[in-house]
Amino acid sequence: QVQLVESGGGLVQAGDSLRLSCAASGRTFSSYTMGWFRQAPGKERAFVAAISWRGTSTYYADSVKGRFTISRDNAKNTVYLQMNSLRPEDTAVYYCAATGARNIDRTSVDYWGQGTQVTVSS
Repeated sequence: QVQLVESGGGLVQAGDSLRLSCAASGRTFSSYTMGWFRQAPGKERAFVAAISWRGTSTYYADSVKGRFTISRDNAKNTVYLQMNSLRPEDTAVYYCAATGARNIDRTSVDYWGQGTQVTVSS
């Protein structure tokens, strides 16, 4: 069992930066592929970024490539999402996710966090 708790969301202006954190419980954190998803009002939950269990491979949605960076610290059981050059269209609830599979998408997620709101004003 893995519990995920996100933090770091908030209200910012366009062009600002935020760093989201996701703290995981459980001794097997380092064996999970971790990811971030987001859900805007009226839209489906969408993939944002993912990182392999060793942190050697990262993947991004085209909409955030070059602006967002995912990283992890297995010693701290924490995964991060650094978000730069934020845009109003980045406004959403951001969810941390974990999977025991090699690849992560909505159908392969084993554990979800409760979500943290990110609001970007223009």
